[in-house]
Amino acid sequence: MNDLLNEFERLSTRRQLLANSSRAVGAAALASLMAESLTETAQAGFKPGSAVEQGGLPGLPHFMPKAKRVIYLFMSGGPSHMDTFDYHPEMRKVHGKELPKEIRGDQRITGMTSGQKSFPCVAPMFEFRKYGEHQTWVSELLPHVAGIVDDIAIVKSVNTEAINHDPAITYINTGSQQPGKPSLGAWLSYGLGSPNRNLPAYTVMISAGKGNKQALYARLWDAGFLSSRHQGVKLRSGADPVLYLKNPNGIDRDMRRRMLDRIAQINESHYEDFGDPETQTRIAQYEMAFRMQTSVPELMNLSDEPESTFELYGPESKKPGTFARNCIIARRMAERGVPFQQLFHRGWDQHFSLPKQIRGQCKDIDQPAAALVKDLKQRGMLNDTLVVWGGEFGRTIYSQGKLTKNDHGRDHHGRCFSMWMAGGGVKGGVEYGRTDDFAYNIVENPVHIRDFNATILHQLGIDHNRLSFKYQGLDQRVTGVEPSRVVKEILT
Repeated sequence: MNDLLNEFERLSTRRQLLANSSRAVGAAALASLMAESLTETAQAGFKPGSAVEQGGLPGLPHFMPKAKRVIYLFMSGGPSHMDTFDYHPEMRKVHGKELPKEIRGDQRITGMTSGQKSFPCVAPMFEFRKYGEHQTWVSELLPHVAGIVDDIAIVKSVNTEAINHDPAITYINTGSQQPGKPSLGAWLSYGLGSPNRNLPAYTVMISAGKGNKQALYARLWDAGFLSSRHQGVKLRSGADPVLYLKNPNGIDRDMRRRMLDRIAQINESHYEDFGDPETQTRIAQYEMAFRMQTSVPELMNLSDEPESTFELYGPESKKPGTFARNCIIARRMAERGVPFQQLFHRGWDQHFSLPKQIRGQCKDIDQPAAALVKDLKQRGMLNDTLVVWGGEFGRTIYSQGKLTKNDHGRDHHGRCFSMWMAGGGVKGGVEYGRTDDFAYNIVENPVHIRDFNATILHQLGIDHNRLSFKYQGLDQRVTGVEPSRVVKEILT
């Protein structure tokens, strides 16, 4: 209740300012310009509470942040950790043999393999080599990522309780397996705001791979019980990156400006009568949409990028809607100060034909993901940009369906899987956590997905225990109410 009262008081103060101004929108524009100036001053040196100057909460960041922004490369469907990063040479010895019952234990498994009479182990059908100063095993599927292994920290002991896609992807994105909670990006928008008033604080882009494409729902980037202005804005690859952003036929920009002024007056009157904070959100979103009419086309137009950029990110980078092109756009948004971006790449749900499907998926993302890290580094931006790569869970060492010489599938596996981070105060050339020789159980340094999210928040200067919102009688947090820790061992 205190959070709601504080929000009401803050918005009431703003309403009074606008009501006493000759033009509501003119006052808002003046306040926005003043906020920009204050933001520039704050960036010159850290001070606690500076987030409020860019639309965030008083008192944030809690401490000096290492990262100013996050680019989250989300591999939707669950990449196979043992076919990419979590390699054990001993797997070759157990290929085709039954997975020992003591390894599987009493694990809850999905309905897709619960009826199998046998669970034969499948070693990776790809070659692995050691790369980098620390001789890290990386699959032949990811030669470009192997080339940046000294810049990334691979966490091999990430784990989750969820075993099916929808609860698992909801869990890692919102902190709960049940829908309705705010996403990580929405929490960051709520807490930190954004230094760029012309683009959303939280953006989402989706690319489709060649495999089984699990559904992605807009609630994965929703604001939940937070103000709807904090929800992610999905950027599409077509002629209209954001729906309904363009002026209708017969409406020019000046006319749209006059319409928004009048709508703002009506909304302010409505707010005076009812005091609904979402009324203020509508005003803010109308104004953001108006500014985005010029900022989004400029952002999405890559004609000013040199040919060397497309060579770095690969041939797919010239095709709208591809993961490679989205990575270039993500770098452009990072340059413009957008605090949180998620790039979803679908198609990693490989229950059958895994050798063929995962090869295609890795080809889609390998060069662009590595190029993004290289690009940020050469521009001097990697130090304060946190790049995250991973999915909602991993895959099983045992085969789903019939195991043949060149074909097999793998079921969902949440007990352990691999994710990596780069930049933003994360150590490079690090492997953290260890699994058994079957890449099935964690034997050292487990990292729950709550811990992983707490670490992301920490790098942005946020104590995850202190970023909360009172709702349904609880101090809600993106890391939930159970104990979570920051994985400081991978941090500088």
